[in-house]
Amino acid sequence: MAWPFLKVLLVGVSFLGCLYPLVDFSFSGETREQKPNFVIILADDMGWGDLGANWAETKDTANLDKMAAEGMRFVDFHAAASTCSPSRAALLTGRLGLRNGVSHNFAVTSVGGLPLNETTLAEVLQRAGYVTGLIGKWHLGHHGSHHPNFRGFDYYFGIPYSHDMGCTDTPGYNHPPCPACPRGGRPSRNPEKDCHSDVALPLYENLSIVEQPVNLSGLAQKYAEKATQFIQRASASGRPFLLYVGLAHMHVPLSRNLLSAEPGGRRPYSAALREMDSLVGQIKDKVDLTAKNNTFLWFTGDNGPWAQKCELAGSMGPFTGSWQTRQGGSPAKQTTWEGGHRVPALAYWPGRVPVNVTSTALLSVLDIFPTVVALAGASLPQGRHFDGLDASEVLFGRAQAGHRVLFHPNSGAAGEDGALQTVRLERYKAFFVTGGARACDGSVGPQWHHEPPLIFNLDDDVAESLPLERGSAEYQRVLPEVRAALSEVLEDVAGDNISRADYSQDPSVTPCCNPHQTACRCQAA
Repeated sequence: MAWPFLKVLLVGVSFLGCLYPLVDFSFSGETREQKPNFVIILADDMGWGDLGANWAETKDTANLDKMAAEGMRFVDFHAAASTCSPSRAALLTGRLGLRNGVSHNFAVTSVGGLPLNETTLAEVLQRAGYVTGLIGKWHLGHHGSHHPNFRGFDYYFGIPYSHDMGCTDTPGYNHPPCPACPRGGRPSRNPEKDCHSDVALPLYENLSIVEQPVNLSGLAQKYAEKATQFIQRASASGRPFLLYVGLAHMHVPLSRNLLSAEPGGRRPYSAALREMDSLVGQIKDKVDLTAKNNTFLWFTGDNGPWAQKCELAGSMGPFTGSWQTRQGGSPAKQTTWEGGHRVPALAYWPGRVPVNVTSTALLSVLDIFPTVVALAGASLPQGRHFDGLDASEVLFGRAQAGHRVLFHPNSGAAGEDGALQTVRLERYKAFFVTGGARACDGSVGPQWHHEPPLIFNLDDDVAESLPLERGSAEYQRVLPEVRAALSEVLEDVAGDNISRADYSQDPSVTPCCNPHQTACRCQAA
């Protein structure tokens, strides 16, 4: 019995001087058994407390709350890093940055990306007969072979990095605000140091830039349309599919066109949260209409809220990192405090995932890779070790335990990027280094090394306010276990097949639709 195969049309384009695939969803042959479809939706900079099902103060996530009621909600779920590129690399490889080589973010001018010897989830499923699509943010390299079309995705529509990494004609809400793209020969007007004002933000469809600068006010609807079209065509073809949606929400800039449609003049963040919720609802509705009983939908986030954006940042809920706030700085994004990496997470699969269940299992974005691979009946790549686990038993209600130990890599606020100096051991959390990211008031918490480490009991202290007394019996009992866990993982990494990302930069690799136009505009303005 022959397996179906994906027909690929090779169309020549001048961009990057290579050929790229356009997906033809038709297939030949017969299928042996029906494989499940997968939809993975990753929010950006969304706080744990931004999900209404998590935090009663939030009233802006009706669709996500409905999904929680119809599926499983995870309250102890963690990003694999507290910043964009490392978190996404971990999702697509099941490996921490110490192994996959991605320790910090890639730039607009980055030559490299996720190392090519790392195998992505899309590549594994593609080889298993899946048609694969990516809608939205990538941020794992855009130059040459690092582009999504060469990393296992048959179809790509989106922005290659964060949508604040380029100018637009209608800048959204940001703190501080950034100027619009320059027009004609006029230079940018006194941009803030955090603004990217020289090159317009690009929107790709496969390898072609189809819009530069992007119209951010219509981006969410474009993502919804492309995602639902992908689901429709893949479902009609009979092929199993993987759709990975990297949302622009809730990262700044937030769209300015939202408030006019909002009752009572809701604040920009609340309006953007509702727009994101609507987008997710449209994707879920399409799944329910076309492939409800055979599609596993997983929603989560890449890291916690970006506190330095003030009222344009989300809610950490009860995970306020009180010890760090007393020292100064933020305990959210870029830190290893709970507010930086504990993220909303939902699983939805009618008939398979139990309804209206709240799981306290300790799980991670790292677990998506091995779980999806197992459910697809595929095999993990050989010759490397993984940090994630197959969470199927938890998802199907047959087990309640996840990880015993989880590691939170340094993500910019303190310590060497990617290093493992924060250890979660069951209900305990140990810090060998602490530091606060930039807060709304501009303060940055000092970096402190702790030997012996600070240890918190999260069951009693979710705010991470008061560490255990070092002389207490509880501390003395936990400390050797923490040291042993850390020593074990570092020894394992040392003996593993690890990768190193190329973080070199070259202005010539900047995505540019038309280098003869100001800000690389596709057309003169």
